[in-house]
Amino acid sequence: MTDAFFTPDGLSSFQTLYPEQPGLLTHGLLGHPLFELDALVALAKRIRPVDAEYNRGDIPVGIDPSATPSNGLSAEETIRSIEECGSWMVLKFIEQDPTYRDLLHSLLAELEPLVRPVTGEMLKLEGFIFISSPGAVTPFHFDPEHNILLQLRGRKTMTVFPAGDESVASGASHEAFHAGGHRNLPWREEIAASGEPFELTPGKAIYVPVKAPHWVKNGPEVSISLSITWRSEWSYQEADARSFNRLVRKLGLDPAPPARFPRQNVAKSVAYRAIAKAERALKGGRS
Repeated sequence: MTDAFFTPDGLSSFQTLYPEQPGLLTHGLLGHPLFELDALVALAKRIRPVDAEYNRGDIPVGIDPSATPSNGLSAEETIRSIEECGSWMVLKFIEQDPTYRDLLHSLLAELEPLVRPVTGEMLKLEGFIFISSPGAVTPFHFDPEHNILLQLRGRKTMTVFPAGDESVASGASHEAFHAGGHRNLPWREEIAASGEPFELTPGKAIYVPVKAPHWVKNGPEVSISLSITWRSEWSYQEADARSFNRLVRKLGLDPAPPARFPRQNVAKSVAYRAIAKAERALKGGRS
């Protein structure tokens, strides 16, 4: 039987935080051979090329994704020179590789007894590995999943903002994301004080709630982190409600934002799913 990866204190902290509060946890994944640089080079060669995303790391907190500068290197070159190339990299959807999928599922299985009684079945299990040069910045953005980021090497600071606060990320920003827009968000200095910084060192992890905006500044060493994510039916209802609001906003109205957990968004979710189903049926009938 595999030893536990999360410490008892880490699981206790997670149970207190989940699903709406960001906060630190502890883990025991340090020194795992799958996160050595040579192993990550090998993984980058096995996954789909589109799932290795990388760019220069000396970027501002807020940046238009179309303006993100390339580092001029290949994925392998980026990993092998990460100490000096000034870059940020993510290997996405590592569950497409059997070895990493097994590890991801083992980690999430430790959380499942705490998650299921609160938000139900863990859906769409995914993993991401972040490899960052000293001082690299991950720009201001949000993600639609429940997320735990485990720090494996180096140090970084993640600044997390309240989920659902439309003074930080507007309703229109949420709606654009669910219509296919990018995860990056506009940055304004006046919102900086709303964020809470969390220091991540090896053996620490952070739980980030669904759609909680955040940005990351790497410390003075190379950083390697593992993000393990899942969706819940609640998170899908939140997404549907945002998509419903986009339709309402097109009519010139100003819809109320989706409710945060434990309140539900069933009515808007059901309405949007019905509209989307009807649109698909109409398109199918015209083809």
